[in-house]
Amino acid sequence: MTDMNYTTVPGARVGVLMGSASDWSTMKRTAETLTELGVTHECNAISAHRNPDRVMHYCRHAPDRGIRVLICAAGGAAHLAGVVAAHSPLPVLACPIAAWSLDGLDSLLSMVQMPKGVPVATFAIGNAGAINAALFAVQILAGTDEALHARWLAFRAAQSAAVQTLPAS
Repeated sequence: MTDMNYTTVPGARVGVLMGSASDWSTMKRTAETLTELGVTHECNAISAHRNPDRVMHYCRHAPDRGIRVLICAAGGAAHLAGVVAAHSPLPVLACPIAAWSLDGLDSLLSMVQMPKGVPVATFAIGNAGAINAALFAVQILAGTDEALHARWLAFRAAQSAAVQTLPAS
């Protein structure tokens, strides 16, 4: 832990940030997918609204620690991805969480309506978006990592093969 009270993982290349610990039920799929593909990552619950100084500190120091992609999840107003993008030069991937209202549509709209010049790649609401954000992070990192690129291609091949296999009756 640091003095700003967030978890760091030596060698992590992806930072997974959640606006609340309650987002973990969805974002554990991001962590599982990154682990499956051998990408070291760290996960933290840091609220853009309740912990703005911690968010800023995390974003400013993440590149120095080797983080290359940030994945942000939040529900409701869902400002975390935008705040992170404002404070970091790293690619920011946003995962809308189905929260207490509108089944996540409010989160999606908060994330996807970024002003020009502050890009945030936004994914589907819920589990599919959480998994796809991890896969997109892998694609970004695989461009400069031959071993990860090979794992990514093997994952894609296995996914393709699974589609062609009918379940046993």
